[in-house]
Amino acid sequence: MNLKDHPAKPLNPILLYLLKFFGIFCLCYYGTRLLIGLAAPVGHYSPFVHNYLDYVSWIKISLINGATFILSWFHVTAIKEAGFALQIVHGKGIIIAMSCVGYAVDSFWIAFVVANKGTAVRKIIWLAGGLLILWIINVIRITLYLQALNNGWPMPLGLDHHTWFNIAAYTMIFLMIWLYDRTSKNKILRNSGK
Repeated sequence: MNLKDHPAKPLNPILLYLLKFFGIFCLCYYGTRLLIGLAAPVGHYSPFVHNYLDYVSWIKISLINGATFILSWFHVTAIKEAGFALQIVHGKGIIIAMSCVGYAVDSFWIAFVVANKGTAVRKIIWLAGGLLILWIINVIRITLYLQALNNGWPMPLGLDHHTWFNIAAYTMIFLMIWLYDRTSKNKILRNSGK
Protein backbone atom coordinates (compact mmCIF):
# COMPACT_ATOMS: atom_id res chain seq x y z
CA MET A 1 0.00 0.00 0.00
CA ASN A 2 1.34 3.38 -0.98
CA LEU A 3 1.06 6.17 1.60
CA LYS A 4 0.63 8.76 -1.16
CA ASP A 5 -2.71 7.16 -2.05
CA HIS A 6 -3.99 7.84 1.48
CA PRO A 7 -3.11 11.40 2.58
CA ALA A 8 -3.15 12.06 6.29
CA LYS A 9 -6.38 13.57 7.60
CA PRO A 10 -6.01 16.94 9.27
CA LEU A 11 -6.66 16.97 12.99
CA ASN A 12 -10.13 17.87 14.13
CA PRO A 13 -10.02 21.63 14.99
CA ILE A 14 -11.53 21.02 18.42
CA LEU A 15 -8.99 18.30 19.20
CA LEU A 16 -6.17 20.54 17.95
CA TYR A 17 -7.43 23.41 20.14
CA LEU A 18 -7.66 21.14 23.22
CA LEU A 19 -4.13 19.82 22.62
CA LYS A 20 -2.80 23.38 22.34
CA PHE A 21 -4.78 24.53 25.38
CA PHE A 22 -3.66 21.67 27.65
CA GLY A 23 -0.08 21.84 26.38
CA ILE A 24 0.16 25.58 27.10
CA PHE A 25 -1.61 25.19 30.45
CA CYS A 26 0.80 22.43 31.53
CA LEU A 27 3.81 24.44 30.36
CA CYS A 28 2.68 27.50 32.36
CA TYR A 29 1.43 25.66 35.44
CA TYR A 30 4.16 23.03 35.82
CA GLY A 31 6.82 25.44 34.55
CA THR A 32 5.87 27.79 37.38
CA ARG A 33 6.01 24.95 39.89
CA LEU A 34 9.46 24.01 38.57
CA LEU A 35 10.68 27.60 38.94
CA ILE A 36 9.26 27.75 42.47
CA GLY A 37 11.22 24.62 43.33
CA LEU A 38 14.43 25.88 41.75
CA ALA A 39 14.16 29.27 43.48
CA ALA A 40 13.73 27.71 46.95
CA PRO A 41 17.05 27.40 48.82
CA VAL A 42 16.63 23.65 49.31
CA GLY A 43 16.85 20.59 47.07
CA HIS A 44 17.78 21.54 43.51
CA TYR A 45 18.33 25.22 44.29
CA SER A 46 19.48 27.43 41.42
CA PRO A 47 20.93 30.82 42.38
CA PHE A 48 20.39 31.98 38.79
CA VAL A 49 16.66 31.16 38.90
CA HIS A 50 16.37 32.68 42.39
CA ASN A 51 18.08 35.93 41.36
CA TYR A 52 16.74 36.43 37.82
CA LEU A 53 13.71 34.25 37.03
CA ASP A 54 11.76 34.09 40.30
CA TYR A 55 8.70 35.92 38.97
CA VAL A 56 6.48 34.24 41.57
CA SER A 57 8.22 36.20 44.34
CA TRP A 58 7.81 39.38 42.31
CA ILE A 59 4.07 38.68 42.06
CA LYS A 60 3.91 38.02 45.81
CA ILE A 61 5.59 41.36 46.50
CA SER A 62 3.18 43.14 44.14
CA LEU A 63 0.20 41.51 45.90
CA ILE A 64 1.50 42.70 49.28
CA ASN A 65 2.08 46.21 47.92
CA GLY A 66 -1.37 46.25 46.31
CA ALA A 67 -3.10 45.14 49.52
CA THR A 68 -1.12 47.69 51.55
CA PHE A 69 -2.18 50.41 49.12
CA ILE A 70 -5.89 49.49 49.32
CA LEU A 71 -5.76 49.29 53.11
CA SER A 72 -4.24 52.77 53.21
CA TRP A 73 -7.36 54.13 51.44
CA PHE A 74 -9.32 53.06 54.51
CA HIS A 75 -6.72 54.47 56.92
CA VAL A 76 -5.57 50.99 57.94
CA THR A 77 -1.82 50.77 58.33
CA ALA A 78 -0.28 47.48 57.29
CA ILE A 79 3.41 46.66 57.37
CA LYS A 80 5.36 44.29 55.19
CA GLU A 81 7.23 41.70 57.19
CA ALA A 82 10.09 39.44 56.15
CA GLY A 83 9.14 36.28 54.33
CA PHE A 84 6.25 37.71 52.29
CA ALA A 85 4.11 38.54 55.30
CA LEU A 86 1.68 41.39 55.72
CA GLN A 87 0.41 42.53 59.10
CA ILE A 88 -1.95 45.22 60.28
CA VAL A 89 -0.16 47.35 62.87
CA HIS A 90 -0.97 46.01 66.36
CA GLY A 91 -3.02 43.27 64.72
CA LYS A 92 -2.80 39.92 63.01
CA GLY A 93 -0.92 39.17 59.84
CA ILE A 94 -0.86 36.74 56.96
CA ILE A 95 1.84 35.09 54.91
CA ILE A 96 1.46 35.17 51.14
CA ALA A 97 2.22 31.55 50.27
CA MET A 98 3.00 30.20 46.81
CA SER A 99 -0.58 28.94 46.55
CA CYS A 100 -1.82 32.52 47.06
CA VAL A 101 -0.24 33.81 43.86
CA GLY A 102 -2.97 32.44 41.59
CA TYR A 103 -0.70 30.82 39.03
CA ALA A 104 -3.28 28.11 38.27
CA VAL A 105 -5.94 30.64 37.19
CA ASP A 106 -3.28 32.68 35.38
CA SER A 107 -2.15 29.54 33.53
CA PHE A 108 -5.74 28.80 32.53
CA TRP A 109 -6.21 32.31 31.13
CA ILE A 110 -2.86 32.26 29.30
CA ALA A 111 -3.67 28.87 27.77
CA PHE A 112 -7.08 30.06 26.59
CA VAL A 113 -5.77 33.21 24.88
CA VAL A 114 -2.67 31.65 23.32
CA ALA A 115 -4.55 28.59 22.02
CA ASN A 116 -7.19 30.76 20.32
CA LYS A 117 -7.04 32.45 16.97
CA GLY A 118 -6.11 36.10 16.78
CA THR A 119 -3.29 38.44 15.97
CA ALA A 120 -0.29 38.71 18.26
CA VAL A 121 -1.30 42.25 19.27
CA ARG A 122 -4.85 41.15 20.15
CA LYS A 123 -3.54 38.24 22.20
CA ILE A 124 -1.05 40.43 24.07
CA ILE A 125 -3.78 42.95 24.92
CA TRP A 126 -6.15 40.23 26.15
CA LEU A 127 -3.37 38.45 28.05
CA ALA A 128 -2.23 41.61 29.82
CA GLY A 129 -5.76 42.81 30.55
CA GLY A 130 -6.92 39.44 31.85
CA LEU A 131 -3.85 38.90 34.02
CA LEU A 132 -4.26 42.41 35.46
CA ILE A 133 -7.92 41.73 36.31
CA LEU A 134 -6.99 38.42 37.98
CA TRP A 135 -4.23 40.20 39.93
CA ILE A 136 -6.72 42.86 41.12
CA ILE A 137 -9.15 40.14 42.27
CA ASN A 138 -6.29 38.54 44.20
CA VAL A 139 -5.28 41.84 45.83
CA ILE A 140 -8.90 42.40 46.89
CA ARG A 141 -9.05 38.86 48.29
CA ILE A 142 -5.86 39.34 50.33
CA THR A 143 -7.08 42.72 51.59
CA LEU A 144 -10.48 41.38 52.64
CA TYR A 145 -8.98 38.27 54.22
CA LEU A 146 -6.56 40.32 56.32
CA GLN A 147 -9.43 42.57 57.43
CA ALA A 148 -11.67 39.56 58.19
CA LEU A 149 -8.91 37.97 60.23
CA ASN A 150 -8.37 41.13 62.28
CA ASN A 151 -12.06 41.92 62.77
CA GLY A 152 -13.22 38.38 63.47
CA TRP A 153 -15.47 38.24 60.41
CA PRO A 154 -16.49 34.70 59.42
CA MET A 155 -15.97 33.51 55.87
CA PRO A 156 -19.26 33.59 53.93
CA LEU A 157 -20.94 30.17 53.65
CA GLY A 158 -18.03 28.67 55.58
CA LEU A 159 -15.83 28.63 52.47
CA ASP A 160 -12.17 29.58 52.84
CA HIS A 161 -10.58 32.53 51.06
CA HIS A 162 -8.86 30.31 48.46
CA THR A 163 -12.23 28.90 47.39
CA TRP A 164 -13.74 32.40 47.19
CA PHE A 165 -10.78 33.55 45.10
CA ASN A 166 -11.21 30.62 42.72
CA ILE A 167 -14.95 31.29 42.40
CA ALA A 168 -14.36 34.99 41.65
CA ALA A 169 -11.39 34.38 39.35
CA TYR A 170 -13.01 31.64 37.25
CA THR A 171 -16.26 33.59 37.04
CA MET A 172 -14.26 36.51 35.65
CA ILE A 173 -12.32 34.20 33.33
CA PHE A 174 -15.53 32.78 31.85
CA LEU A 175 -16.86 36.32 31.41
CA MET A 176 -13.61 37.31 29.65
CA ILE A 177 -13.81 34.18 27.46
CA TRP A 178 -17.33 35.20 26.43
CA LEU A 179 -16.13 38.75 25.66
CA TYR A 180 -13.09 37.44 23.75
CA ASP A 181 -15.25 35.18 21.59
CA ARG A 182 -17.91 37.86 21.12
CA THR A 183 -15.37 40.45 19.97
CA SER A 184 -13.88 37.87 17.58
CA LYS A 185 -17.30 37.18 16.04
CA ASN A 186 -18.11 40.90 15.78
CA LYS A 187 -14.80 41.51 14.01
CA ILE A 188 -15.50 38.70 11.55
CA LEU A 189 -18.97 40.14 10.83
CA ARG A 190 -17.54 43.64 10.31
CA ASN A 191 -14.86 42.33 7.97
CA SER A 192 -17.37 40.32 5.96
CA GLY A 193 -19.49 43.45 5.38
CA LYS A 194 -22.57 42.23 7.28
